[in-house]
Amino acid sequence: MKIAKVKLGALILFIAGTAASQDRMPPIPADKMTDVQKKVSAELIAGPRGSLVGPFIPLLRSPDLMGRLQKVGEYIRYQDSLGHKLTEFTILLTSRRWTQEFEWDSHYDLALKAGMEPEILAAVRDGRRPTGMSPDEEVVYDFCSELAQNQSVTDATYARAVKSFGEMGVIDLTGTVGYYAALAMIMNVARTPLPPGKTPALAGFPH
Repeated sequence: MKIAKVKLGALILFIAGTAASQDRMPPIPADKMTDVQKKVSAELIAGPRGSLVGPFIPLLRSPDLMGRLQKVGEYIRYQDSLGHKLTEFTILLTSRRWTQEFEWDSHYDLALKAGMEPEILAAVRDGRRPTGMSPDEEVVYDFCSELAQNQSVTDATYARAVKSFGEMGVIDLTGTVGYYAALAMIMNVARTPLPPGKTPALAGFPH
């Protein structure tokens, strides 16, 4: 009886794991796309991203939303006022909060290339507050942490963020969190997989 229960439990875990990893919204074949889907896909591919991957695969089910949302992302990734390093740090903080593997995998190396220290990113990955952050990195970390936990930020943290980045920077920082949280939710719902050969880096976020 005990052996049967063990086998049944293992079978349930296997089925649950298989279901959790199944891509609910895989790529749409080109010959199955509508004219609107083809148009927004071509616009995205012609932009700085160069390919239709990750969140944009499930987003293509709502092509008008995708077209508008990817323009927001284009500003955040390539034109915002925070600079590349702090933007990538914000993206990783957000993907860690949502345990979004594709987002983390896509932006980890970009954050390193932008100047983030691997020890800081390792702490973020593990759900720990990093040590050795620069003053600007500390502001971003505190701002993102408070926003995620409390759905707002304290007066002290807000004042530090305005002093460091100005009001435009505070809005860009908040918008970056919101945009990448939206992408994380979409990919978590769609169960968007990692690229072939990649291994998940994130355990469940410690609450």
